Amino acid sequence: MVFRRLTDGVARGIEGAVSTVSETFFEPVIRVGVTGLSRAGKTVFITGLVANLLDRGRMPQLRAHAEGRIEAVFLQPQPDDTLPRFDFENHLAAILGEDPRWPSSTRSISELRLSFRVRPSGMISGLTGPRTVHLDIVDYPGEWLLDLSLLDKSYAQWSEETLKRLATREEARDFMATARAADGALPLEEPQAQALAASFTAYLQAARKAGWSDCTPGRFLLPGDLAGSPVLTFAPLPMPAQATRTSLWREMGRRYESYKENVVRPFFREHFARIDRQVVLVDALGAIHAGPQALEDLRRTMAEILAAFRPGRNSFLSTLLLGHRVERILFAATMADHLHHTQHPKLTAIMEAMLREARDRAAFAGSLTAAMSLASIRATVEEEVTRHGETVEAVRGRLLANGRQVAMYPGELPSDPSRILSPAREGVERWLDAEFALMTFAPARVLLKPGEGPPHIRLDRAAEFLIGDRL
Repeated sequence: MVFRRLTDGVARGIEGAVSTVSETFFEPVIRVGVTGLSRAGKTVFITGLVANLLDRGRMPQLRAHAEGRIEAVFLQPQPDDTLPRFDFENHLAAILGEDPRWPSSTRSISELRLSFRVRPSGMISGLTGPRTVHLDIVDYPGEWLLDLSLLDKSYAQWSEETLKRLATREEARDFMATARAADGALPLEEPQAQALAASFTAYLQAARKAGWSDCTPGRFLLPGDLAGSPVLTFAPLPMPAQATRTSLWREMGRRYESYKENVVRPFFREHFARIDRQVVLVDALGAIHAGPQALEDLRRTMAEILAAFRPGRNSFLSTLLLGHRVERILFAATMADHLHHTQHPKLTAIMEAMLREARDRAAFAGSLTAAMSLASIRATVEEEVTRHGETVEAVRGRLLANGRQVAMYPGELPSDPSRILSPAREGVERWLDAEFALMTFAPARVLLKPGEGPPHIRLDRAAEFLIGDRL
């Protein structure tokens, strides 16, 4: 196994060197990964970004567009024939249709290539003609990213940490009873193993629905063609005093290691390790609405998964010798259109504070990082409403459930992020001096002018940060 990893590493190094030479001297490629946790809006983000890069009327902060240097942007066949194509056209049609609706969420990895024909800037602008820059967007579930943290944990470590975390959660009550009743020292019986895995999967589904972020292993939620296989038939168990080779505990540990070797490592090797720019989308508003414990869970989860990134600057020599590093990481709080624009700086400040540990780690390694609040597709308009005799700044939109137009005042976010993060760290069960509400809005009905993409909030700033230096 060790020899195979070494030979695989050498082969990938040679392949990466050839690719690097080609991209450096001919047509450069920017490979941007887009991920986030459940309901963060990955599919909507990619759809809105691509639509607004094709029709750039709403992209004034994209410098190459503002300077008039982008001659054309067009979709091309993706470079990897083994990956599904991101279904951009159908997703956009759903958002802009007569009865607008949100597209279905990410269920597996997919890819899309945009190609830019750009005139150079600066002193050489009059000496050379336009050049082509390719943007490869890779969409993958955030649940898969969470699995990378398992690579450095043994089954015993993972079981202990997971059971400790689940002990106080209502959603885990049935599974915890099942796990505590199981004797890991007894011989494996496959029906029992399947029952444990099914109970654990049911907990993960309930936890995700309740707003918890640490739902690993990710493939339990998105099994695909692995459903029912032994590699997904394990669960965390209390460690017995002794365990023979044929015991339930040892077999669970073996399947856990097989999951890491046959599911997690191939994803890292084939996809994640090739990314050089990354977007991490976070439903921070949803976590705040769910309560202090959900917000603290989100903070811990993001710090843990971002440790899996390989941050740093990509130079020609470092790429040849060490492989790709993530040069730029954008931490984006989505659904900013659920707040009045006067609250956006507060949401961004909370985002920056919540991700400070992971962000500082990435910045120290040489990568550029940014945090912002955005809306990939704007679904609301702003207005003032009267609440308890006071005029407050609210947003109005079309409810997803019934299409009715309603105004929403979600509550006032604090100017000091510590006022919301400190109670979350202390483990309080609910907000004591504040109330945060949240509604789910459907896409707004819009009529686009020629050359305009769908309305958004700060997608142009996100694009400038991610790819502006390469255009």
